Amino acid sequence: MIQKKRFRPSWDEYFLEMAKLVAKRSTCLRRQVGAVLVKNKRILATGYNGAPSGLGHCLDIGCLREKLKIPSGERHELCRGLHAEQNALIQASLYGISVKDSVFYLTNQPCIICAKMLINAGIKEIVIADGYPDKMAQDFFKEAKIKVRKFVKSK
Repeated sequence: MIQKKRFRPSWDEYFLEMAKLVAKRSTCLRRQVGAVLVKNKRILATGYNGAPSGLGHCLDIGCLREKLKIPSGERHELCRGLHAEQNALIQASLYGISVKDSVFYLTNQPCIICAKMLINAGIKEIVIADGYPDKMAQDFFKEAKIKVRKFVKSK
């Protein structure tokens, strides 16, 4: 009996699909972002964007940046939420997990604030599903020699 070849996702596709699933937990009203931190093909931590533990979520109490009509990518300090990348890094630190030389799989390119954190955390590569309007972050990654690739699913 001949078996049909079964589809098996690449590692990039596998981890990005997980990041998309993690993003579904986001409580942000503007953009749902998911992050999966991986080292040696093993998941170290995950994160999604939302308010700190125990605080009200924008989903429940509203978004100040929306109310003030602040464009995407601006005035991050007015957001009550943490970014997915920040939450994944914090989760790893809470459990004493080193993220040095790991790969971040993200539904979106990091902003400049997260870019600086990822550089200092020793992340070696970032794989994204989609972009984000932050050229400065791209420039910082290039200067820090951190490879950022946009995943394109092969047919």
